[in-house]
Amino acid sequence: MTYKIALIGEAWGAEEEKARAPFIGASGYELTRMLSEAGIRRADCFLTNVFNLRPENNDIENLCGDKTTAILGYPPIRQGKFIRQSYTGELIRLRQELIAARPNVTVLLGNTPTWAILGTSGVTKIRGSITISTLTHPGIKCLPTFHPAAILREWSNRAVTVLDLKKAGRESEFPEVRRPERTVYIEPDLDDLEWFYNEHITRASKISFDIETSGSQITCIGFGTSAEHAIVIPFIDPRKVGSSYWNGVEDERRAWEFVRKVLSTPQPKIAQNGLYDIHFLWRGYGIRVNNACEDTMLLHHALQPESQKGLGFLGSVYSNEQSWKLLGRRGIDTIKRDA
Repeated sequence: MTYKIALIGEAWGAEEEKARAPFIGASGYELTRMLSEAGIRRADCFLTNVFNLRPENNDIENLCGDKTTAILGYPPIRQGKFIRQSYTGELIRLRQELIAARPNVTVLLGNTPTWAILGTSGVTKIRGSITISTLTHPGIKCLPTFHPAAILREWSNRAVTVLDLKKAGRESEFPEVRRPERTVYIEPDLDDLEWFYNEHITRASKISFDIETSGSQITCIGFGTSAEHAIVIPFIDPRKVGSSYWNGVEDERRAWEFVRKVLSTPQPKIAQNGLYDIHFLWRGYGIRVNNACEDTMLLHHALQPESQKGLGFLGSVYSNEQSWKLLGRRGIDTIKRDA
C-alpha cells in the first residue's frame, strides 16, 4: 500500500514497546491532534520509527559508541556519539519500508529521523524546509519538524509544528520538489545596474530591500522587484580581505548613487526588520528610504506573536525555499547577466 505522507519518529517508548507500534500514548495522542488541526487524517499516513526498539532509559545515546563502532557513512547523531554498527539492520528496515510506502513527502519528527535520512541533526535550524535526501535514501522528499514528545516538553513549539504539518499536507499532493523559480543577479558592473533599473526597477509595483553589515559598514545590499527577479550590489569583496568590490572610488560612488536612486523611487518599499536597515542607511550613509510601507517581521509578529521572527524562520513558513543552513553547506548556483 502506498501513502502520500510518511511520518518517522525516533524509537519506541514504553507504550510503543507494549503495542509494538509507533506513536502510542501521550506523544501519539498529541501527534493525532496536531495532524487533525493541519487537516491530515492519521489513518491516511504511514507511521514508523528509525528504531523499532526501546533504548535503555529511552535515551538514544545508549545505542551509541565511539567512531570506531559507527555505521559506515553516517555522521555522529550527537557530538562524539555514533550509532553502533549492530543497529544497521534498523536503517535497512526503514529504507525498505519507505520504498514500499512510496510517500510523496516524508515528515522527519525530531533529530533522530533527520540524522537517519538527511545525515544531519539539529532539527531546529532546518525544520519546515523541504529537502531531498542524498544520504542512504536518495530522492526522498523530506520535511523535518519537532517530535510530538518534544512538543510536550516545550509547548511553545507546537504552533510552528502544526504549520509544518500543514505544509506537509500541501507537499503530499505531488512527489517532486517545486522550488520557486527566480533569477538573482550578482557581481554586477555599472552597466548591469543601469540595465536592471530600466528593466525592472521602473516596472516594479513594489521594491524589497535588505542590507548586510559588518561593524559600521554595509557589505552589500539587495533589491527585489518581484518574486522572480532581484539584484545584489556588493561593496566588500570577501575574496579580498578589506577590499572594495568596485574598481576605484568613482565606480563605488556611482554604485552608491544607484542605491540612493532606487530607495528614493515612489514605489512602496518592503523589508525584513526594516527599522534597522532604514536607520543604518540614514545614520551611516545619509540615504533616505522613500515610502517604506511594510515590514515582513512585524507583519508576521501580528499573525504569530508567539513564534520566531527571523528571516530563516519566515522562509520556512511562507516559502518553499531550502533551508539556509543546507544551502550554505552544499553551495548554491549564482547567476550573472550576460553582457
